[in-house]
Amino acid sequence: MQTTIRFPLTVSLLLAAGCTTAPEETVAPEETVATTSARLSTSDPALGLSADFRAFLAASPTYAAFDFARGDLDGASAYGGRLAAGDAVTHEPIVFVHGNSDRGVGGSYGGWDASIDAARAAGYGPQEIYAFTWGDADAALTAYQYHSEENLKRVRTFLQAVLAYTGAAKIDVVAHSMGVTLARKAILGGAASDALGDGSYNLGASLGSQIDTFLGISGANVGLTSCWYTGPSTPTCGATNGFYPGTSNGFFVTGRSAFLNDLLPRRGEAAYVASMWSSGDEVLGPGALVWGVNTARVPGQNGERQLASSCGHFASKNGTAAAQLAIVATHQPSTAPSGCP
Repeated sequence: MQTTIRFPLTVSLLLAAGCTTAPEETVAPEETVATTSARLSTSDPALGLSADFRAFLAASPTYAAFDFARGDLDGASAYGGRLAAGDAVTHEPIVFVHGNSDRGVGGSYGGWDASIDAARAAGYGPQEIYAFTWGDADAALTAYQYHSEENLKRVRTFLQAVLAYTGAAKIDVVAHSMGVTLARKAILGGAASDALGDGSYNLGASLGSQIDTFLGISGANVGLTSCWYTGPSTPTCGATNGFYPGTSNGFFVTGRSAFLNDLLPRRGEAAYVASMWSSGDEVLGPGALVWGVNTARVPGQNGERQLASSCGHFASKNGTAAAQLAIVATHQPSTAPSGCP
């Protein structure tokens, strides 16, 4: 059984800009998000984190401190781990990183259910597929999610935990929306600052040499145009650790989020870096352009997959599972059908 969520385009833009109230009337097209959480929950014994993976995490104070199983979200917002001690890791493990207000599994925006189903169908075992929830998973709190120290350390530590648990030399990372920029910084490491938190800190050395493929889907690497309209008035659109795109005089962009500026000249997230995006993405805006630059492209990327303009922001994740796996497996822009409506 599938659950379908419909919300107007203008609401998507307001949420992306950090607003949590919608206008009284909306007449824009609707984006349809179909989730498969019910099917996944009844058919897959690995829903949630496996007992073996939980025991591994609990044995480390560093890992245990983050409660990756997320008991506060019913314990079923994550995925992965050996079902039996002898389960071998024969594929490079994939870690899926969701976006703002989404979940690792299930929820109103579909989580990574479709991608997990596709990976299982392609022969990956639960010990080779991982997803977790890094935020509040609450659309009412969208405006307050940003590239915080807590969020970055949660993403980075989960990646480290999967590397240690599986013993894999390298893993693959597939990220969507805000998860793209969170995962990029979590991998690249180095100095960072959280003005709304405890100030300056350091994430540590880059993990890039341990990432084979990084695929960023519908990310906002140079900001969100909608944040320019609202200004840096919320944490999500903040000029320090948010998606504020700055202003342009036609030649130069000034005032862009310090966090995003830090990521612009850098390269080294993985051996192969790719992006996937649609010119019709209602959150990224027409053409995914911010001051003439495609915000979905990862700086220094090796390849990209442009989706049909009919692909909306969440369909670019939920409807492209085959293309995601193909890019991870071949290090080439996929020719697999996107599956978007």
